[in-house]
This record gives sequence, C-alpha cells and structure tokens, in this order.
Amino acid sequence: MGEPVNFLLMLSMSILFFNLRGVPADEADEVRELLSANDIAFYETSAGLLGISLAAIWLQRPDDLAFARQLFDAYQQQRAEQQRALYRERLRQGRQAGFFRHNLQHPLRFIALCVASLLVIYLSSQWVIGLSP
Repeated sequence: MGEPVNFLLMLSMSILFFNLRGVPADEADEVRELLSANDIAFYETSAGLLGISLAAIWLQRPDDLAFARQLFDAYQQQRAEQQRALYRERLRQGRQAGFFRHNLQHPLRFIALCVASLLVIYLSSQWVIGLSP
C-alpha cells in the first residue's frame, strides 16, 4: 500500500509549478505527461466548485524544481513553434478568424459589447466632468 502521506508536510514543502487558469486542456495534459514521464512527483489542485481557488500543478519535492523547469522550458519552446506553425497553416487555408470575421460570427454579442463600452465611457466622462468646479 505504500508509506503513509503526511499531507501537512507535503503542503508545506510543495512548490507551485504551473498555474492552470486559462490553460487549454491538451497543454495541461502534456505537462502532466512530461512530469510523469520524468518521474517528477506532483499533484494538482482544482479551481473548486466556484472557480475561485488556484487550479495548479504543484511539485512535491523542491529538489525537482530545476530539472522540471528545464524540461518545461524546452516543452514551451516546442509548443510555441508548433502553435505558430498551426496558426500560419490556418491563415494559409483561410480558416483563421481575424477580428472582423470573429465578430461577424456573433454580431449581437459584438454590438452589445460595443454599446456597453460606449456607455461606460460616457458615464465615466460625465462623472469626471461633474468633478470639475
């Protein structure tokens, strides 16, 4: 069954390695695989039911940080090149939506956001003008 885990000791010595907020699922899976394949002990916390907690990957042993960071940096470089190539390919094929094409897909949302932005600008300017004597 293995040795018992002292969770307080584990939490006190854990090191935040990778914040998962806004990270695509495939990238998070690849980072997990990278750590597992190199026998780096880690655990993961979720954002929780309300989404306000820190979703992250934590290293259990501080000694692993330098090696994990080295692996992660190489992985990020490779992923960036892969994503740039994918972006260029989608542009070449005409499948990459630009600003206008993206907003044409959701015209009501775009109009509503523009109106809301203009309203905020108008109200803010009226408030600032009202402050002057």
